[in-house]
Amino acid sequence: MKKIALSMLLVLFVFTAAFANGQEEAAAAVSETSIEDVVAGYFANMPDHIYKISQVEFVEKVKAGTDMTILDIRQPDAYAEGHVQGAVNVPWGTALTENLQYVPQSGEVYIYCYSGQTAGQAVMLLNAAGVPARSVNLGFNFGISKVEGVDAVLETAANSFDTSVTYDVDPAVFSAYKSYYEEMVSLKDTTWKNFKVSEDNAKKILDAGDDSALFLSIRQEKDYNEGHIEGAINIPFGNDMFNMFASLPADKKIIVYCYSGQTAGQATAALQLLGYDAVSMNGGMGVGANKPIGWTNKGYPVVK
Repeated sequence: MKKIALSMLLVLFVFTAAFANGQEEAAAAVSETSIEDVVAGYFANMPDHIYKISQVEFVEKVKAGTDMTILDIRQPDAYAEGHVQGAVNVPWGTALTENLQYVPQSGEVYIYCYSGQTAGQAVMLLNAAGVPARSVNLGFNFGISKVEGVDAVLETAANSFDTSVTYDVDPAVFSAYKSYYEEMVSLKDTTWKNFKVSEDNAKKILDAGDDSALFLSIRQEKDYNEGHIEGAINIPFGNDMFNMFASLPADKKIIVYCYSGQTAGQATAALQLLGYDAVSMNGGMGVGANKPIGWTNKGYPVVK
């Protein structure tokens, strides 16, 4: 089972890495490092802004010259066409592992992608690695680029990290972080690319009555009751949601959805670290009738 395999990998990594430094250090590393505790702490210590910043507030910070680190995790071609001033391009995937040591573990760190969904995954993983990151609401396409006056803070010149300064990451956390992106990249050409599933493929799974998949709504209970995907269970996104993860089946594909896909990205990353086979649904339930993504924007049905 994937969860057991991850645990064995973490223990093996720590003992192997610490062998040359003595068994005492190895034992301490194993006892002090728990991926379950890291994930639980992520949700338990989640601030009111849920690790996100509004696109408007973000642009205002850039205009004000706020001292901060900005990660643009879109692909290089999109970055080259125009990005936020000062943003460093770290394309979604293993580049995030390769550059993790250069990302500050203090101060203000912001990350954005295209729509906010993969940034949601990345922001959970960055925080697990000790980086106080927040994602920008709705990403570049639906958030940043729509802010009035944003052109004043866009540029095409490339930026880079100060590689003379590096930051340490707990070995067990780094191992899990690295495995996450390596597995994600291996799914590049499948239905589950980027640990996501399209609304259309999710609908096909629902229509086929595929009992190997489980839909998980992480919207608030009130919104779930007003309308959800048929058969979906509800674990509202919040500080105590980790305590309910144990109720999820370990032998099913878990399709997570929220409002726009961003908090589902965070939950998906957390579940993957815990060993669950989780993906987030593109666009979530759908926020904004004018957006081309999301379950309801596709005209798909809900039940009460």
